[in-house]
Amino acid sequence: MTEWVCGIDEAGRGPLAGDVYAAAVILPEGYDLPGLTDSKKLSPKRREVLFDEIIRQAVSFAVASATVLEIEQLNILEASLLAMRRAAEGLTVRPSRLLIDGNIARGFSTPATAVVGGDCTTPCISAASILAKVTRDRAMLALDRRYPGYGFAKHKGYGTAEHIRALRELGPCPEHRALFIRKVTHYA
Repeated sequence: MTEWVCGIDEAGRGPLAGDVYAAAVILPEGYDLPGLTDSKKLSPKRREVLFDEIIRQAVSFAVASATVLEIEQLNILEASLLAMRRAAEGLTVRPSRLLIDGNIARGFSTPATAVVGGDCTTPCISAASILAKVTRDRAMLALDRRYPGYGFAKHKGYGTAEHIRALRELGPCPEHRALFIRKVTHYA
């Protein structure tokens, strides 16, 4: 019986708006993904290419999220872990162990190990990083169409000067994280 290892990573812990996403990926032994690394080190175009290849080659993958409301209720760390657990539970193939990017790996039903810097050093985590990042970026493009004026398509919800200026002019939209924007604006 094959023992599968699954990599898990999240995208969107730091932005002022939008859900936090996580992906879980099991790669086959003979995967062929040249240039696979942390999503933050890749261009958007390269991430898109790798996204399609990861989906094509993966033994199993799943992407999940935790909502802005869950982020507000739980805090960003717990919401990120919730999204990671949801992604792990969404796999169609049960892994024997999980490798979680970062320094915390708790609350999983499968044995899990935290791997600091795993998105750069562990291919299945790098693959998860890309799936989570591309999915979140696509969601932010949809939010940009739904809530024009904030610039979500450009800054993806991060606290850029442009985003903070839009927040002060327009006020927050329902997709803004109240606890996060309180630090950069006068809104509660």
